[in-house]
Amino acid sequence: MVELKTEHEIEQMRAAGRVVATALAAVREAARPGVSLLELDAVAREVLREAGAGSPFLGYRPHFAPVPFPGVICTSVNDAIVHGIPGSRRLGDGDLVSIDCGALLDGWAGDAAISFTVGRARPADRRLIATAEAALAAGIEQARPGNRIGDIAHAIGTVCRTAGYGIPDGYGGHGIGRAMHEDPGVPNEGRPGRGMLLRAGMVLAIEPMVTGGGGDGYRTDRDGWTLRTTDGSRAAHAEHTVAITPAGPRILTTL
Repeated sequence: MVELKTEHEIEQMRAAGRVVATALAAVREAARPGVSLLELDAVAREVLREAGAGSPFLGYRPHFAPVPFPGVICTSVNDAIVHGIPGSRRLGDGDLVSIDCGALLDGWAGDAAISFTVGRARPADRRLIATAEAALAAGIEQARPGNRIGDIAHAIGTVCRTAGYGIPDGYGGHGIGRAMHEDPGVPNEGRPGRGMLLRAGMVLAIEPMVTGGGGDGYRTDRDGWTLRTTDGSRAAHAEHTVAITPAGPRILTTL
């Protein structure tokens, strides 16, 4: 069931979204060669603590997971697509890093993700990240009353496929509100004019994931969480929490 949010509730979600944006900015600032993924997780934890916010990631255990998630951010490096567990790995020069972060504040959730390179960036990585960000922007542009879920999905998929990239099969965005994951699902590929009608008051986490090798397959690490490309190609992930309003889409996870 889709729960429509009032203007006041969207403002409360905006506060949670601002915490997420602050944490992502702090993590990006701290990321450099030699820094461990656990150290990045500690940076995000401190931002959440200072804001009085909780983490919807920490301890989260969906049906597929063998263990609860142990961090407050997902740290996916190079060929990892999403759900990377922050551990002792230290970043190297040229690594492509995707960070996904959530926050719970006063009963409301925010969720966003960024991708960036550490040190010297490969041109191919810059293009991959730029495509993920462009796909996100295209999807957000379609998040308007009267459109449909398929319009968002089609916009994202068109950007990714035109660039020659793959889209991990079965993964996409979701509704968000008092819980991190709510209805409806938001695919990263689809047909325009199809799917649920978008209404003012809906809030969606829109999140393109793109793989550089062009394939849609993936494999899961032994940790039961991390998704990796099957061909070893790099991946990028971009996400915002977006409210659908009468005036158009409103991004809630910015500073």
